[in-house]
Amino acid sequence: MISTNQTMWVPERQAALMHNAAFAPFMGGRYAARRNTDFGPDDRSNISLLSPYLRRRLINEKEVVAAALETHGAADSEKFIQEVFWRSYFKGWLEQRPGVWKDYLQGLEGAKTRFKRDLRLERAEGGETGIDCFDFWARELTETNYLHNHARMWFASIWIFTLELPWQLGADFFLRHLLDGDPASNTLSWRWVAGLHTRGKNYIAVAQNIARFTNGRFMPDASQLAQDPEPLTETYDYGPAGGVRSAEQADPSKASGLLLTLEDCSAEHCNDFNAAFRATATLQISPDHAAETIRAFDAASLADAAIRAQKSGAPEADKLDPDTPRSLVTWAQANNILQVVTPYIPVGPTRDWVGGAMPYLDEAGITLVEIQRDWDQAVWPSATAGFFKIKKKIPRFLADFYRS
Repeated sequence: MISTNQTMWVPERQAALMHNAAFAPFMGGRYAARRNTDFGPDDRSNISLLSPYLRRRLINEKEVVAAALETHGAADSEKFIQEVFWRSYFKGWLEQRPGVWKDYLQGLEGAKTRFKRDLRLERAEGGETGIDCFDFWARELTETNYLHNHARMWFASIWIFTLELPWQLGADFFLRHLLDGDPASNTLSWRWVAGLHTRGKNYIAVAQNIARFTNGRFMPDASQLAQDPEPLTETYDYGPAGGVRSAEQADPSKASGLLLTLEDCSAEHCNDFNAAFRATATLQISPDHAAETIRAFDAASLADAAIRAQKSGAPEADKLDPDTPRSLVTWAQANNILQVVTPYIPVGPTRDWVGGAMPYLDEAGITLVEIQRDWDQAVWPSATAGFFKIKKKIPRFLADFYRS
């Protein structure tokens, strides 16, 4: 059994705020110097471990960056701040190219069919390949629901180029087991390793690199790993970015209900239109076949969001049926709601579910209004190509968001 502290994440906003404050002193030079080393599941002191909270927005990017600036200033916390912006970059990039998500799902179904009884897949997921570091990470993932970011890159590279398994199956394996599994970051990171995100540039797991950045915990034989593999290719060109959907405004004259999803479990910004909500609903769309730990964390995060919404004046929350998109309309009609207000729902499983509900909403004359955060409105449109465009604008974003 791989040891780790499973209690380090409590699925509540207050715990996220406390976690952020506790790590703030380490967001500066110490983080920059040590962040790339995977010391193992018993020592995560060099990284923030805020990602499960950020994934569900129990805390948001603006709050986390504020802590870094207040404690260290922009220069000393530059590396930490860039990592936060990487998350926003992936979100914005996929938001402007939803076809990448659609094609991933289609590719995943095809790969599942082809590898349904393939022992290579079973051994990879079970940590029985004979490659010590990879097998350890496979077990660490399923037992702790977390991996260091560097380990994720090595794991994905070995999965794709050494074991020659479809990247879609690896991305799905991560989504089912990572506590911070995010549709955008996960999908695009796997594509980046494969050489599809930045075409022709793949990430190669090198034995010497693994030994160095695991602090000598693993020293794989170079002959076990693929040597200088070619990047994957695809025939389809997703073309230029298609833009981010426009921010919306709720109509205060309409009878409204609040919808809470896992895409934003801090929906206090949604009730700024001076109208009381008639009802509240929660929608839990966890990844297909997600580990029970993930489902439990998702459920508790939504429950915490609902309790805080209720303290702010919203009614006690009902639960929508995740298997029935029409349940959104049924709930709205039962409460005489003409406008459903929700935090913005980006590309991913929850957006797919809402897409399935839209024909029923339209038929019933019920409007869905998604309230977008100012951070996303500012950053996402710049995610049109590589990360550099956003990186170059970080000083301007910081000046706009944190004016004294």
